[in-house]
Amino acid sequence: MLHPVDPGSLSMPSGHFIGGRFVQMSGEKIQVSCPSDGRHLGTLDDAGENGVDEAAKDARNALARSSWATANPRERGRALCAFADAIEAQAERLAMIEAVGSSRLLRLTRTRDITRTAGVIRYYGEFCDKLDGSLTPAGNGVMSAVRNEPYGVVAGIVPWNFPIITAAWKFAPALAAGNAVVMKTSELTPHSLLAVAEIACQAGLPPGLLNVVNGYGATTGAALVRHPEIGMVSFTGSTKTGADIMSLAAYHGIKPVSLELGGKGPQLVCADPGDLDDIAGKVAAGFIDNAGQVCTAGSRLIVHESIADALLERIEQKCRDVHPGRTWDDATTLAPVISAGQLARISTLVNQTVAEGATVRIGGAPIPSPYGSGHFHAPTILENVGRDMTGFREEFFGPILIVDRFRDFEEGLAKTRHPVYGLSANVYTRSLPEAMRAVETIEAGMIWVNQPGRAPEFTFPAGGFRSSGFGKDMGREGLLGFTRQKAAWINYAA
Repeated sequence: MLHPVDPGSLSMPSGHFIGGRFVQMSGEKIQVSCPSDGRHLGTLDDAGENGVDEAAKDARNALARSSWATANPRERGRALCAFADAIEAQAERLAMIEAVGSSRLLRLTRTRDITRTAGVIRYYGEFCDKLDGSLTPAGNGVMSAVRNEPYGVVAGIVPWNFPIITAAWKFAPALAAGNAVVMKTSELTPHSLLAVAEIACQAGLPPGLLNVVNGYGATTGAALVRHPEIGMVSFTGSTKTGADIMSLAAYHGIKPVSLELGGKGPQLVCADPGDLDDIAGKVAAGFIDNAGQVCTAGSRLIVHESIADALLERIEQKCRDVHPGRTWDDATTLAPVISAGQLARISTLVNQTVAEGATVRIGGAPIPSPYGSGHFHAPTILENVGRDMTGFREEFFGPILIVDRFRDFEEGLAKTRHPVYGLSANVYTRSLPEAMRAVETIEAGMIWVNQPGRAPEFTFPAGGFRSSGFGKDMGREGLLGFTRQKAAWINYAA
């Protein structure tokens, strides 16, 4: 049964949000549709060079007009906590906008995404007065000091898979550190972040400190990275786009960047992992949740041969049990793929891998939409996937699991390493020595032991190794990433 709230009754924000108001521009028109059933959600325009210039200069002026960067940090903290309260007060509306406009299920936007968005804003609000530096005697009447200072205006560029919460991981610490922020939404999921920016101003955040522009990466995103007012860039998205941003940032001012990029996460299931029904549910969630559109998805199962068949039978049943549907339908357990283009990409990668010699245990193809429009792919298990095959090398970003087996623990550990990515990993074992050895050995920035990968706690610095990026979101590390360190030596005896 469809949820009693009618998505058609939603008022979706429109325009760019600059200086505390919605602004229309004359750029290329972007048609936005609902991934669940294809309904039209609105028309926005590509901000491009002119829109980015307006947003960045307005953010700089907002810093000059306000005392945001120079006031007592507790004042910033109070403003951010009021912002978090306002998010919670409009949680139902935000949850609906996020679910209808993205692949996120409504029950999850209600219980996780919006709650965590308010939580991370409040976390950094309470952190404002704890961003200390150091003061050290240097002898002979000299004191050395280190200050953590804001960059000024920073940019956040976010993907379409978790639009609100990923944005909050960037703008909340950036604001807490004393910066102004210009965010760029994905052109596929623009509405929820626009609503959040409006709520920020309604809650008392000085206008211009959180501006939002819409547009394509090649135009608006590139213009944002290049803009001379932007002092630092934080990006979450694909490895290819991250490399492009890194190159642009280097060429236009040697700007520091923080990059949270792609992954090909292993799920290592050891010989004695515990109850197989429980493990099967966790492994399945690792690649099926959000239709596998998660950078930390556990897309590689590496399982001990003694339990492989029994575990795979259980995971296969989990794949059969899914129910594709609209994100706001309480019965839906398989989310839609974000767009027709992404669905075609997943299908192409699966077909290429099969053509190279892999075998399909279950799934392997798109699912016809129950609504005529909308984009769904069957949960898929691929076996006999060699390390030289497309399905091993490439990130599917869909509900696809490739399977490998091992005989002894060290062999399993060795198989967790991917030649390109190093974002996250999951380990299932009842052996504490195995768990500790895995944490020490696996080359990944985030490791979960005996639980599926999930959005980290606010204190947990999220980020990867190698081509999965560098820099951290969340935690103290995430806050420090939006500051630059200034050293001073003071001769007070002169």
